[in-house]
Amino acid sequence: MASIKLGGNTIETIGTLPQTGEHAPDFKLVAQDLSTKSLSDYRGSRIVMNIFPSIDTNVCATSVRKFNEKATSLKNTKVLCISRDLPFAQKRFVNDEDLHNVINLSDFRDGSFGKNYGVEMTTGDLRGLLSRAVVVLDENGKVIHSQQVSDIGEEPDYLAALKTLL
Repeated sequence: MASIKLGGNTIETIGTLPQTGEHAPDFKLVAQDLSTKSLSDYRGSRIVMNIFPSIDTNVCATSVRKFNEKATSLKNTKVLCISRDLPFAQKRFVNDEDLHNVINLSDFRDGSFGKNYGVEMTTGDLRGLLSRAVVVLDENGKVIHSQQVSDIGEEPDYLAALKTLL
């Protein structure tokens, strides 16, 4: 399990992120049209997973905007923004912000993503939501970068994640 901070309080997650060199666990996440997406739907593309608690918070929204901006220059790369927000809230956000380079997916239906990727928070006021993390995969689903952000109120290290794709 990982220990992270929120407002100076320590929060635990259910596990740890997949590490560099490991194959990423499969997932079943809900798309904006309520269809189910799995890792195999993106096979052959490099993947940036921007994982966060809720699209309706400032830092989470900022991370989606920044990855949307950066994704325009990435070849053969899909940016998946993953939270437990309902797909309706995710769709509203990307439509309001006119974002076209990210794919929002939700772990609301069965919650297995948060458990399998070790990012479900198990203590604190946000328990049950996903912690802030970034996981980058190569075309074969192998982890080439992972970062568990140590304080939920901080943004991820965009440069460290994106430079693995250059």
